[in-house]
Amino acid sequence: MRIAIVGPAFPYKGGGAHHTTELAHRLAAAGHDPVIESWRAQYPAFLYPGQQTISEPEGEPFAGTRRRLDWRRPDGWWRAGRSLRAYDLVVLAVLSPVQVPAYRGILAGLGRRAPVVALCHNVLPHERKPYDRPLMKALLNRVDGVLVHSEQQAELARGLTPRPVRVAEMPAHLPAKAGPSRRAARTAGTARRLLFFGIVRPYKGLDVLLRALATTDDVSLTVAGEFWGGLDETRALISDLGLTGRVDLRPGYVPAADVPGLFAGADALVLPYRTATASQNVWMAHEYGVPVIATRVGGFAGQIRDGVDGLVCEPGDVGSLADALKRFYAPGEPERLRAAVDPVDHGPVWNAYLDALLAR
Repeated sequence: MRIAIVGPAFPYKGGGAHHTTELAHRLAAAGHDPVIESWRAQYPAFLYPGQQTISEPEGEPFAGTRRRLDWRRPDGWWRAGRSLRAYDLVVLAVLSPVQVPAYRGILAGLGRRAPVVALCHNVLPHERKPYDRPLMKALLNRVDGVLVHSEQQAELARGLTPRPVRVAEMPAHLPAKAGPSRRAARTAGTARRLLFFGIVRPYKGLDVLLRALATTDDVSLTVAGEFWGGLDETRALISDLGLTGRVDLRPGYVPAADVPGLFAGADALVLPYRTATASQNVWMAHEYGVPVIATRVGGFAGQIRDGVDGLVCEPGDVGSLADALKRFYAPGEPERLRAAVDPVDHGPVWNAYLDALLAR
């Protein structure tokens, strides 16, 4: 099949760009003929407060990538859609409702010449605006099918459109493969240090983790990632909780080359999210041999074997997370949990994902 994937790719960074690129590679390996229709300018700066692009790719770029889309050129959206009329399938990678005007322009240019699947990373944002729901409804009612990554997301999608909605677990699309040399977890002892990794936004619950950390005696925390607001408030909370000497804040984009060292220095990755859909962070931690402490939201409970290679607690609950931290640092527990961490074979997960995407 000739398949066009419309979505971000290098030089854009982050999970959306990784996923689009890995999807193209997997489709090509399965015998299809994919292209990526990507952006030369995806969002105005005020809609994406973090660093949008990077100078060095975090994985292998896909050779068949075109970068013609520009949020400032609606005429280019229609032309891009018209150029895709000869394809057998068009996949719209939907990361945010702010993409909808451009995707509607592409659909107008495409007409009814090729079937279209909306691949929704999030049907609706975690932190919603009044226009999110009508925008997504307008898009999903114009496509032929919707692919989401959890049953909860499927329910949201079915509330917006009568179009067919399929569910497939999001497979790994990690920025760099962690071979044996990158599995740098210690074989004995602990660092008494935890890691919070990735973009910092309110729904990810860093404040809950800081309050839980304050109930422990000698555990430290590294926070590495871009802050989408709230950095001054986080510093104030750290000071108010008496954690100034125990929390290492590293605000800003984390280059792929720095990631192994972060995981090597941590006993566990902590994901204290209030809400979630799908995340790569559990898979990433497991690639580095690091157990995960996470809340019971999104797909975390299915990725972590509670009490075997990590711990699961309740979202938005300082007491539940504090209890999980205490359980994790019981004598011998970090070593026992770390020994059980085993990276997943993502080949079968990707095969099932492609089947769901291509199903008619």
